[in-house]
Amino acid sequence: MKICLVASAGGHLSQLSKLAKGWDGFETFCITTTNVVVDKCREFGRVYVVGECNYLHPFKALVVFARCVRIIYKEKPIALISTGAACGCISCFLAKFLGAKIIWIDSVTNVERLSLSGRMVRYIADLFLVQWPELAKKYKNVEYCGTII
Repeated sequence: MKICLVASAGGHLSQLSKLAKGWDGFETFCITTTNVVVDKCREFGRVYVVGECNYLHPFKALVVFARCVRIIYKEKPIALISTGAACGCISCFLAKFLGAKIIWIDSVTNVERLSLSGRMVRYIADLFLVQWPELAKKYKNVEYCGTII
């Protein structure tokens, strides 16, 4: 079973790293946003850097989308786990299109509402986790299992 791990650099990647024991024994690869974190991501297997993007920069988002298409199609993961942000959202939709199971963990910093990426992925995620019990009560198809950090 091949698992795709996707996280933007910074807090998203730190939270994903805290869950690393969950995929021990599985073939994994990582998609991230910057070369600065490549060494940290190597513990997850192959590393792909797709660049930063957000809705304010549509051209960058198209570039990241094209890179993610190439990676997801090449690797064909059975499951994808992401803590966000935009590259995680894009990768979730692409992997779901190929039949992968999607696990999304919204960031601990989202206290009052889901992240923008999370609000989009929630509808296709097979498991959507939040780190605040209030959010699980506020949204359908969202579960609270505790905090990562």
